Amino acid sequence: MHRRSLISGLAMTAPMTAAPALAEASPDSYEAAVQQIWRPLAPAGGLRELVRAGTLAANSHNTQPWRFALAPDRITIRPDFSRRCPAVDPDDHHLFASLGCAVENMVQAAPICGFQAHPTLDPAASQGAGLALERRQPAGNPLAEALMRRQSTRSDYDGQTLSSAELDQLARAGSLAKVECRLVTEPARMTAILDYVVQGNSAQMRDPAFMAELISWLRFNDRMALERLDGLSTRSSGRPALPAWLARRLLPWVMTEASENDSYARQIRSSAGIAVFVAPSNDPAGWIAAGRACQRFALQATALDLRLAFINQPVEVPSLRAQFAAFLGLGERRPDLVVRFGRGPTLPPSLRRPIDAVIDPA
Repeated sequence: MHRRSLISGLAMTAPMTAAPALAEASPDSYEAAVQQIWRPLAPAGGLRELVRAGTLAANSHNTQPWRFALAPDRITIRPDFSRRCPAVDPDDHHLFASLGCAVENMVQAAPICGFQAHPTLDPAASQGAGLALERRQPAGNPLAEALMRRQSTRSDYDGQTLSSAELDQLARAGSLAKVECRLVTEPARMTAILDYVVQGNSAQMRDPAFMAELISWLRFNDRMALERLDGLSTRSSGRPALPAWLARRLLPWVMTEASENDSYARQIRSSAGIAVFVAPSNDPAGWIAAGRACQRFALQATALDLRLAFINQPVEVPSLRAQFAAFLGLGERRPDLVVRFGRGPTLPPSLRRPIDAVIDPA
């Protein structure tokens, strides 16, 4: 869910029960892993297939910070605080938003798998979220079909504007669970948001704790990505891999504040627009709602053959967040998530851990 373009700068230098689980052999190449992880939904897959859909959601640094518990008529998704990112996300805002993204993926996948899913939250949602499930006949769902093609595409887009009908569809999709979805398409306002992104990127790149945390989640080559099945891989940036020892030595020379800011400027100017998501409350329940809305927006964008990428720096740097909220006219409300969108290329998707690694024992 966080920005990942830093990778590209580096690489350019070089009962209602689940169906029986099939044993999954460890893939021996990135391409094989992608085919195994991002395969189409199986209508007979039961609860485990819904969990798999959840794990394919957008999430912070691809940390996959979730645990799933299965019951005959319910799936509970809980935060996995062992995979939190305290430097960039000290209050776990993005962690809970990641849970919301997973919830929405499961809601959209449920009809294909023969369920109707009803999201549930406790008042504070500090323990996560749940899905109450009812059996139904399997049915198609265009957003679920887009689920396997959604990605955070951190590249230049084609700079073309979208039709009013497309923008209306995106706005409706992003206005879920009382979340406000603000679309910004005017060049002057997009440039103003770019200024906030650049300020935030500069602040983060000057923060040793942020950089150390980010580097810990970078996967510089296929071997690293396949060993961990998480984190930010060079493949998903569309750039060639490097040996880890070489990448770390080159890091200070190629991952510069100026080059990253130039990349963000070029990428935002090539986008059709920017979406800002504002939850109804500044607490885990609101953050989960923002994640759900953002994920549904992403699925609708994918169904329209659009690409998107997170530009969350204005909401991640506390000193900028209040200024950004004032720019948007939000008063005391917190802006939760920011994405750019438009038409662009596809890139190899990121990897995910096996289902058994995220399901709690019965």
